[in-house]
Amino acid sequence: MKISIVQNAPQKGDWKSNLADLDRIIGNGCGADIYILPEMFATGQYIDPSEVVQTMDGPIVKWLRDKASQLNAAICGTLPVIESANVYNRLCFAMPDGTITCYDKHHLFTYSGEAEHYTAGSGRVVVNFRGIRILLLICYDLRFPTFSRNRDDYDAVIYPANWPDKRILAWDTLLRARAIENQCYAIGVNRGGSDELGVYPGHSAIISPYGETLIQTDEHPQMVSAQLDMEQLARFRAKFPVLQDAD
Repeated sequence: MKISIVQNAPQKGDWKSNLADLDRIIGNGCGADIYILPEMFATGQYIDPSEVVQTMDGPIVKWLRDKASQLNAAICGTLPVIESANVYNRLCFAMPDGTITCYDKHHLFTYSGEAEHYTAGSGRVVVNFRGIRILLLICYDLRFPTFSRNRDDYDAVIYPANWPDKRILAWDTLLRARAIENQCYAIGVNRGGSDELGVYPGHSAIISPYGETLIQTDEHPQMVSAQLDMEQLARFRAKFPVLQDAD
């Protein structure tokens, strides 16, 4: 399976411009099966998202649906969504048939005040797309290995993020740890650029189950791709059955 990381530097609050910029970065696509965007890819990061909160019938979700159809691929990223008076940091995984699988961020970043404005999701979400099982998580979830634990129910894990430069060593280290300990591909998609909350250095990456870096970005907007080798993953798990011995 071919995975493309689509890293942008969103301008805060200007979702129309941000989506147009992503259209330019993606173009006609590159034949990938899945295109993965950062956390808050269209709005920029908001601790209080009341200015930009969306519904599932809104323009950002429509863009995801349309893009999935145009590319004949899945495309995913997070946005602030209101539902039944609750606001969620929601990862929407849009598929080319028009269906969307959603995951609401479970670990809210209390340090920044995120927990004061968003409702935490409670469910674990694994989506099966074109034969690969993918665990959907978001940013701060990366710091919690128990919640990320592979129950022999996924092959890859996705972490869209807004991760600042001052903690980027933790990002690099934890992505590699999640891949190794869970015998999976770990895919982290960070943003670039800056806002009043910090500077974002990219470092989006795809890490193999062996802990190897298949691709990694610098800080600039870009689209890069790598192949996930499911046959190799199956052989590795059969030869070295770590998951069978897990607590």
